[in-house]
Order: sequence, then structure tokens, then C-alpha cells
Amino acid sequence: MKSAAKYVLIVGAVAFGATAAHAAAQQAQTPQQTPKDWSYDLKNGQRVPKGNRVTNPDGSWREEVKQGNCTTVKEKSANGEYKESRQCGPAKPN
Repeated sequence: MKSAAKYVLIVGAVAFGATAAHAAAQQAQTPQQTPKDWSYDLKNGQRVPKGNRVTNPDGSWREEVKQGNCTTVKEKSANGEYKESRQCGPAKPN
């Protein structure tokens, strides 16, 4: 009787381990998705801003981020001057 109980316990533990390993492998294959209203994406486990950033050879950059009917423009010059502006348009009618 004891040997049958050990056998059932071992088979159950192996089945549980296989199920957990399969679930972990399945989760690792699905790409990470961030909700659409967040300001960044996840790529290779790192946060990457969603805006369209254009970097120039001199080190300056310009980025536009749209949230709803507002647009935020972030700019940094080659000498380190940072400027951010936000412009909101009227709400679009349905």
C-alpha cells in the first residue's frame, strides 16, 4: 500500500513540474505588450518612450508625443538646452 502511494505522489509531482515548465516556456514566448495609453513600450525588458524621436549627428534631438488631442514636443540642443512645449487642439466631434 505504501509503495502505491509513493508511486502516485511521484507521478503527480512530475506532472505538476511539467505543467509549470510548459506554462513558463509559453509565457516567455509571448512578447510583452504595454497598454496603449502608457507613455512607453517595453523592448528587451527596457522602457522605451513611445514618441517619435529624431536624433541629429550633433547630439541634438526632437521628439513628439501625442496623447489624445494634445501634442508634447521635447527638444534638446547640441549644447544641452532642453525645451518642452505642449499644444492641445479642440476635441474632435463624434
